[in-house]
Amino acid sequence: MSNLPKVTGKDMRGVMAYPPTPALPGAERVDAVDTVDLVETERMIKALMADGVDAIALNGTLGEMATLTLDEWKAFAACAVETAHSVNPDFPIFVGATTLNTRDTISRMRFLSGLGATGTLLGRPMWGEMVAPIMADFYRDVATAVPDMAIVVYDNTAAFGGIIPRSVYRTLNELPQVVAVKYAGGASVGFRYHNDMAHTGTRFPLMPIETDWFPAWEMYGEELVGMAWSSTTAMGPDPVLHLRDALREGRTEDARWLTERLRWAHEPFIVGQDFFEFAKYNIPLEKIRVNAAGYIHVGKSRVPYTEESVPQVHWDTTLQHVERYKQITAEITAKLGSRNA
Repeated sequence: MSNLPKVTGKDMRGVMAYPPTPALPGAERVDAVDTVDLVETERMIKALMADGVDAIALNGTLGEMATLTLDEWKAFAACAVETAHSVNPDFPIFVGATTLNTRDTISRMRFLSGLGATGTLLGRPMWGEMVAPIMADFYRDVATAVPDMAIVVYDNTAAFGGIIPRSVYRTLNELPQVVAVKYAGGASVGFRYHNDMAHTGTRFPLMPIETDWFPAWEMYGEELVGMAWSSTTAMGPDPVLHLRDALREGRTEDARWLTERLRWAHEPFIVGQDFFEFAKYNIPLEKIRVNAAGYIHVGKSRVPYTEESVPQVHWDTTLQHVERYKQITAEITAKLGSRNA
């Protein structure tokens, strides 16, 4: 019996949703304990699955991996994985296990393996900048220690203090546990993206954000970019899933129009204007937009990254973004129909 992951990079197709971690009232307090809203977590997972996302990844930056206690993280992971697999035992669900060191990450990955999670969304220790040989050793060590866990590598230049060098991509390409890379930080579909893909080929996708998916698909095709990541799905996944369907069905003009409307909806949001400014406030901004959209109730952000730190201008432009997203959702339903009709 193989001790390798059940999924491979070839299996990673469609839309991977990145929802936040729902919080109970008072979660923003310094003395808060047991802050995860497990009832809403169960509802969130079931709603995303019922509406048609292809995979779910939890506990990245927006999923507050950095601000959950160990007990909260374990409770959330258990609830999410058990809920997903009660609906579909084979549904791909990845839970973040990023910590400040290799040993803690391995411990968390072993816990996730015991739950039956598909795998982990994994950044890297960032207290000290990791040079290429150390970074390669880190991913090699965790893959060797927990060989049955699939790994979605989290490539975020702001969160982890720099790019993943191409020499490290060559290492990742040799590890069967690596099944995808979340390509973040505004770099999708550019020279770095192209050159990194030259080292990974068709082994696993370098997932662009949904607003870059169509141009990446046009340049490289489904075999290379068959999956996109999307935190926007937490505002209601229908527009992003319409884009997926258009790409799969070869409806190029629909895909082009959907991409234009999604980009228009994102225009006010600071993420597309200044990624490093967005990175200062990304956790509370995500909570603000998801709560305003109303698809999921995710509560407030946990300390120290709370909504009170967000400048008013970013509140205002985020709410403008939400209103535009609601508008395009109605436009898409009128033009293309409801996916669940």
